[in-house]
Amino acid sequence: MTPAPNASPDLPAVPDEELLRLDHQVCFSLHAASRAFGGFYRQALKDLGLTYPQYLVMLVLWEEGPRPVKAIGERLRLDSGTLSPLLKRLEAAGLVRRERSREDERSVVIELTGEGARLRESALSVPRGVLAATGLSVEEVLGLQEVLGRLTAALTEAADAR
Repeated sequence: MTPAPNASPDLPAVPDEELLRLDHQVCFSLHAASRAFGGFYRQALKDLGLTYPQYLVMLVLWEEGPRPVKAIGERLRLDSGTLSPLLKRLEAAGLVRRERSREDERSVVIELTGEGARLRESALSVPRGVLAATGLSVEEVLGLQEVLGRLTAALTEAADAR
């Protein structure tokens, strides 16, 4: 194996052709894991009547209380074009209420309804079910979250620098 002529000191001396193998792509590993999580969550959330993106919104509201749409979007890294229809479906299901902010008429605040707040009780088993399904220890999951957080920050910084 001849090392790539312009190998970075941070990368092992591996030929470019080898780096292009699908199984060597971190993005593909993350994509495959994300799809596996999606399939698991589809089943885990079925009884709650939530999709995975709706579950994420509910997690933010259960944790932080009423939030402006913009703050929810920033926390979940979702744009308003993705978030708005999702919030409308949650409102139609009777789980959240959308109201104009009293302080800023341009801002819409999302808050839980009583039904949305009660749904939290039913959702308490979801995280433990996910942890069990991963086959990882709590320590491994925490380590993975830490690494993924660093990866996300580095990629966001690199994209912003471009």
